[in-house]
Amino acid sequence: MAVVLVVDDEQNQRNILKTILSSEGYETHVASSGDEALHVMKSYMPDVVLTDLKMEGMSGIELLDRIKDLEEAPEVVLMTAYGTIPSVVEAMNKGAYSYLEKPLDKDKVLVNVKNALEKSKLLRENRTLQEALHGKFSVEGIVGNSKVMKEVIEVIKKVSQSPVTVLILGESGAGKELVAKAIHYNSLRSARPFTAINCAAIPESLLESELFGYEPGSFTGATTRKIGLFEATNGGTLFLDEVGDLPALTQSKILRVLQEKEIRRIGGRETMKVDVRIIAATNKDLDKEMENGKFREDLYYRLRVVTIELPPLRERRDDIPELVRHFLEHYNQEFGKRIKGLDEAAMKALVEYHWPGNVRQVESVVERAVLMCDTDVIRLKDIKSELRLPQRQGFFDIDIPDEGIVFEELEKELIKKAMEKTDNVAARAARLLGMSYKTFWYRWEKFGLANHFPKKEGPP
Repeated sequence: MAVVLVVDDEQNQRNILKTILSSEGYETHVASSGDEALHVMKSYMPDVVLTDLKMEGMSGIELLDRIKDLEEAPEVVLMTAYGTIPSVVEAMNKGAYSYLEKPLDKDKVLVNVKNALEKSKLLRENRTLQEALHGKFSVEGIVGNSKVMKEVIEVIKKVSQSPVTVLILGESGAGKELVAKAIHYNSLRSARPFTAINCAAIPESLLESELFGYEPGSFTGATTRKIGLFEATNGGTLFLDEVGDLPALTQSKILRVLQEKEIRRIGGRETMKVDVRIIAATNKDLDKEMENGKFREDLYYRLRVVTIELPPLRERRDDIPELVRHFLEHYNQEFGKRIKGLDEAAMKALVEYHWPGNVRQVESVVERAVLMCDTDVIRLKDIKSELRLPQRQGFFDIDIPDEGIVFEELEKELIKKAMEKTDNVAARAARLLGMSYKTFWYRWEKFGLANHFPKKEGPP
């Protein structure tokens, strides 16, 4: 039940308002002065305060000041028989929701109280959401105790407090957006919007209008004005995921935003100043993209003021048990399960698996296992079907045994088979396995395969 506090030094006015509001289902309390109102609020924190402007002792504006100092201040509606413009303007500038002129109209009172309650509810929900976001995307919320992840977390802590652009590098599913959100929600912009856009998922013809908006009549079908993401995110953070896929024209326009801090809608004549922090991410090698003329060098250096490299999960296997436990707890709550954990064989299989989909794939595997498991412990058979090695072009015939998995041996065999399939051309073998060229050669040298095949390509 919504709570309303009526503050007026006229008893008859207090009684009338209490009767009106109580009949509408509001829990209504009254006070005859500002001091009494503050005392009442210690026991009954209202959602809305309806207060007279002119009272003996503390005035309505002074009471408004005291209320706005509270951590979770209710909305304040002022009542005045005097209606002087300076007083009303002062009250609104200080944060009053609205004002009512006496003699009061019942319908106007109820409408103002209802609207003030709706605003109060939205503010509470927003505070709750912000608290949840701060918790979910806090730096401490990033799972990983490996040395490399501890280094990433330290960089996030430092960069969050500055307005610089950040470039996040890593494979798909490695957690690039999670890092971007952690930077935003631990920064001074945390109360402002965080907006993410996948540059690779939007057709080139639509991407520019999504980012910059457009004016009516600027092209066929543009019948109304559209506000772009830069404008809508003003004061906040714009996350450009897969920035390596930006078309050339859009690259030049984003560069201008970074340099001039202004945008222009498509078809518009006027420029608008914007204050947007850009965090970009990609799984592409931007150095090679620049060499091939596909990515602007000046934009690259503007984006990479600070670079965060997220290693693939197979290179930080120590984090896998912690990630598994994290997702297990999450999906236990979501599905109402009480699964205690995984048996030794299941956890061993997860730790030794190569995780081509990285953290995102771990979450998917754990989610399915929790959903389908009918005991209090997840066993190897519950996850084995999710961990089969990918069957690419029909030449992978290696299966995972029930016990004694040695993933590195399996991976070594896969690399050898890929080289045989591609006539010992390392670049093709890497593509066949879904690996980056750099990762392929790292594995090649680690497994001592340099003498196994004639060398047609060497590491870069």
